[in-house]
Amino acid sequence: MGVSDSDQRLPAWPVLRQWREKDAKGLGETAFSKRSIELTPRTKTADKVVKSICPYCGVGCGQEVYVTDGKITNIEGDPDSPVSRGRLCPKGAATFQLVTGSHRVHSVLYRKPGGARWEEIPLDRAMDMVAARVKEARDENWKDKDDDGNPLHHTLAIAHLGRATLDNEEHYLIKKLFTALGVIQVENQARI
Repeated sequence: MGVSDSDQRLPAWPVLRQWREKDAKGLGETAFSKRSIELTPRTKTADKVVKSICPYCGVGCGQEVYVTDGKITNIEGDPDSPVSRGRLCPKGAATFQLVTGSHRVHSVLYRKPGGARWEEIPLDRAMDMVAARVKEARDENWKDKDDDGNPLHHTLAIAHLGRATLDNEEHYLIKKLFTALGVIQVENQARI
């Protein structure tokens, strides 16, 4: 008479192991499984660790980005950061999903005026469309002087609301661009 699968698995049943080892609360080695013993942290196999800054609210919490074979494998708080000392808020802790999430769109989507559907268009076409619309709005609404003849050299037809997921360098370049375009309504959501 052969031994059934259930008879072979019975000695490995956690409750029996806890009873045999006198570990009633299951806090000792009886709580371990083969899988849990063999687990290793994603950070252990990283080729390199890159220091970064959280892209969200603008506080500037430090992050450590773990990279293996050129791909991000984990993002954690940087314990050396004087701002956050290794701690991240829920949004900062979810940065890994922001960067690697399957829900992230990797193409330009365009919906024609009055259209009901989004369609993919090439990035070059989208950039040309944006540039043409910025130029048109600027040209049609340019104010060279006020009523008293004082120089203005600006347009009120364009405004820019930045976001906190950009770093200081990107915000600096955006401010320079919009100032050169004569846009004076430039703000950042982190200050609002």
